[in-house]
Amino acid sequence: MSSEPVRDPQSDQLLTPQNAAFIIIDYQPVQVNSIASMDRQLLLNNIVGCSRAAVTYGLPIVHSTVNVQTGLNKPPVAHIRKVLGDYPTYDRTSINSWEDIEFRKAVEETGRKKLVMTALWTEACLTFPALDALAEGYEVYVPVDAVGGTSVAAHEAALRRIEQAGGKLISTVQLFCELQRDWKRSQTVPAFLDLFIQTGGTPGIQFTYDKAE
Repeated sequence: MSSEPVRDPQSDQLLTPQNAAFIIIDYQPVQVNSIASMDRQLLLNNIVGCSRAAVTYGLPIVHSTVNVQTGLNKPPVAHIRKVLGDYPTYDRTSINSWEDIEFRKAVEETGRKKLVMTALWTEACLTFPALDALAEGYEVYVPVDAVGGTSVAAHEAALRRIEQAGGKLISTVQLFCELQRDWKRSQTVPAFLDLFIQTGGTPGIQFTYDKAE
C-alpha cells in the first residue's frame, strides 16, 4: 500500500496548498442575519472551517468587506475575525468585489489560478466576482455549504449560473480532503481531524485513523 510520488502541487488538476487561493467576501452581521437558504449556525461553522483550513494549509487569503469604512456596515462577524484577524481586509462599496481595484489586485498578486471563493450572498456577492474571474481564466471552486443566499431558490439559481459558466461546486469537507490528500502527510492530520469534527463530522474518524496506525 504505497502512495504514488507526490504530484507536482502547482500543476495538479486538484486543489493543493501550492496552487489555490482562498477568497472570502462579506461575512458581516447584516449578511449573515439575512441568510435563509440554510441554517445560519451551520453556515458559520462551515465558513469558519474553510477559513481555518486556508490558514492551516497556508493558502493565500484575500478577505473583502463591504461598506465598513462608510459606516453603513459592520466588520466581519466575530467567528471570522477570530480566525482571520491577522489578515488584511479590502473594504469596498461595489456589490461586485471584482470591480474593486484593490481587491482584484490582491487576487492577482496571489499568483494562483484556482480560487476557492466564498461569499454572502450567493446570488450577488459570490456570483458576480465568480463570473468575472472565470471570464479572466481563473478556476473557481465554491464550497456550497459555506455560502448562502436570501432564499433557497436564490441560492440554488446562483450556483447553477456559476456552474454553467464553468465553476466547480465542492463541499467544506471535500475542501479539507483535497488539501490534505494523503494521511502520510502527518503534520496536518491533527488539524484536519479537528476541522472535520468542528464542522459537524463524527469523531469516530479519529479512532479509525489511530487503529490504522
